[in-house]
Parts: sequence; structure tokens; C-alpha cells
Amino acid sequence: MKICVIGSGYVGLVAGTCFAESGNTVICVDVNQEKIEGLKQGILPIYEPGLKELVLRNSAEGRLSFTTDLASAVKESLICFIAVGTPPGEDGSADLQHVLAVAREIGRNMEGFKIIVDKSTVPVGTADKVRRAAQEELDRRGAAYEFDVVSNPEFLKEGAAIDDFMKPDRVVIGADNVRTAEIMKELYSPFMRKTNRLIVMDVHSAEMTKYAANAMLATRISFMNQIANLCERMGADVSAVREGIGSDSRIGYDFLFPGVGYGGSCFPKDVKALIKTAEECEYDFVLLKSVEEVNERQKAILIDKMIAHFSRDNGASPLAGKTIAIWGLSFKPRTDDMREAPSIVIISKLLEMGATVLAHDPEAVKEAKKIFGDRITYTSTNQYEILKGADALAIITEWNEYRNPDFERISASLTAPVIFDGRNLYNPRRMKEIGFTYHSIGRNGSAFTG
Repeated sequence: MKICVIGSGYVGLVAGTCFAESGNTVICVDVNQEKIEGLKQGILPIYEPGLKELVLRNSAEGRLSFTTDLASAVKESLICFIAVGTPPGEDGSADLQHVLAVAREIGRNMEGFKIIVDKSTVPVGTADKVRRAAQEELDRRGAAYEFDVVSNPEFLKEGAAIDDFMKPDRVVIGADNVRTAEIMKELYSPFMRKTNRLIVMDVHSAEMTKYAANAMLATRISFMNQIANLCERMGADVSAVREGIGSDSRIGYDFLFPGVGYGGSCFPKDVKALIKTAEECEYDFVLLKSVEEVNERQKAILIDKMIAHFSRDNGASPLAGKTIAIWGLSFKPRTDDMREAPSIVIISKLLEMGATVLAHDPEAVKEAKKIFGDRITYTSTNQYEILKGADALAIITEWNEYRNPDFERISASLTAPVIFDGRNLYNPRRMKEIGFTYHSIGRNGSAFTG
């Protein structure tokens, strides 16, 4: 099939590339000329494992191309995916200006039947607005071309997006037209060869499904973080609790790891947007408001632990003059995404309290520099470099490189063997045995080794 994907960010680039990999002819469109020129040269605007290789191969084989010319891309394509950003407004609602601007451009340029697909995460009712925006442009032209609007939300995990797209848990298609639904089934059929996981529903339900899924996962994370905080106070071990409740088949183990809160481009934005959607319907979504509040508090939990630890030495300004080494800047491993990352809150608070920050991350240094500039010191190569002379190490992102480090080297580099572990990577009993003062989340020095 001939497809255009409008918006060459994370969602658009992954979707366009994977569709090309399954044999379709795909044009990726973006208004950013620099980004498009980079993509033509194989320079990707994001880091995602395996994506660059697919972009290079499909570009070389002529199935994948990049342009700023939206008009020609629309004219050449049967299916037009809208994958532009929907950033939260000041009130938490999703900003649809870019989505609707693209819909109008499609209406101005379509010449024949088109399927317009909302791939961006959008509130319930957006497909109706997209339809109206495109139809208004057709009416203005005096054209009578038929088109349909589909909701096809993405369910990609950053760091595993290629596998998620090529071997999906499910593909949700929201379509109110049987013919259009069949075309979308055909498009996704290469990804359904082992098991058909394609679910067709009405458009409004598909739009709600995306928000509901992310809100549920965010709720599990915030719930487990509250359990972890309670475990510390009660002398329980959250790792043991997680094993105990996760073994229940009704609950399972996923998204039950306590830590310093969730971040990224989806959970924070979608929770806010669903709360706002509920308010517009005059419904008070109390549970989600609490999920958001818990997450914001959790991002500061390592700071609280540092203040408690260093107040023994430094009285009223416990972190002033201290040097803290940070491992992990991105909101999760295997990505360079810093959006809503807990590291931003933690580092900002450290700087505010007079500490010096040295940071390592395998991929996110470039993004971090956009936020902190020269206020902190960075490295993306040797994770041990930043430890020399630091008063403590804080672990914020669970990159594999941090899971089994050289503890002797860490101890020798720090002024004192102190670790604040925001991801519970190490065994508390072992850390105590090798001489570390070790602060983790919800374990309180427990000897549990599961």
C-alpha cells in the first residue's frame, strides 16, 4: 500500500519504518527541514535500538522516503497517518492544534478517497474534529472526495518499539466504516501471521482505550510506590511483597517495580489529559488525581533520603557543598528521552540546594544538556569517571550497565561508600556486607534476596 506518515518523531518514524519493512511504500513527512535532511542521510532524531538499521535498509531499497512536501505525499497515498505531537496545555488538556492543522492540509490536497488515521494519542472526540477540519477544506474547494477517519492508537514501549510494532500485543482499530476497517486489517496483516491480535471497535472506544491503558499502568506504578514507602516505615521488604502479590495471576508482575516515579512522553501527559477529559464531562476522577500526586511526590524521594543522610554532617543545609554523582538521566533505559524524567526533578533540587552534580547516561547526555546546560558535568562513556571525589552515587535509571558494577572501584572513588538507589538494583544485605551505606526504595535494609 501507499502510505504517508505526517510527523517524523518517535511514533511516526517507528510506524513509517515498520510499515516499509513489511513491503509498503511509505513517505515520512515533517515540517522540520533539518530533521528531514538528516533522515535522508541516515541521521535519526531519536535513539531507539534497531531503528537506524531499518531506516537505512528501507531507504536504500526505495520503500521509505522523507520529505517536507505534505501536499505531494497526501496525493500519492491512500492512507495518511497523523503522528504529530499533542503536548499538554497549561490545564492538562491535549493540544490538538498540530493534529487539526494536518487534517486541514489533507483536506486541501486530497484527490480521491483517503483514509485519515489518528496515530497520535488524542482525546475522545478528536476523530470527529479531524473529520470536520478536513471536510471544511473540501467544502471550501467545492470538492466532493470521500474520506474516512480512523483511530489507531500506538502502544509502543520506548526501548522496545520495533518489537512492539512488529510483534504487537494488540492492534486497536477504531473505524465506523466496514470497508475502511478491512483495508486497515489488510495493512496490519503481516504483523498478525502467528496470532490475530487486531481488535476492531468504534472510533470513540479506540480513542478511550489508549488513555485507559496508560492510566491503568501509571496507577500500578503509583500504587506500588506507595506500598514501598509504607514498607520502609513498617520494616517490610517491597521486593518480597512484589513477589507475593505478583504471583497472583489476577495481578501479575508487570509495572510493579517501585522507584522514583514514572516519566516519559505518555504516562504523565495521558493521565493529565484523561483527568481533564473527565472534568469536561463534569466527572471528578479522584483516583487518577491521586496517581498524579503520588508520582510527583515520588520523584523527590531520593532527595529526602539524601537530606536525612547528610543532615548528620551539614545541619541546616545538608546538601550545600556536596558532590553527587548521578547514574541515569533518561526516564527509562534504552532511550534518550528526557521528557518528564525523574532525573530532572532530582537534579534541579540538588542544584537548588547547593550541590554539585556529575552525571552519566549512555544515550541521554545530549538531551540533558538542553535542560541543564553547563550547570552540571556530563559523560556518556566511562560511568566511573564521575565518581572521583563525589560524596555519594545516586542511581536514577536502570540501564544494564549499572546492574553489576565494580563495587570496589565505586568505593575507592567516592569520598565515602554511599549509594542512593532509586531503582533497587542491588541486594541490601550484600551492600552492607561490602561496606556500603545503601539507601533503596521500600526495603529498609532488609535481608530479602529474592
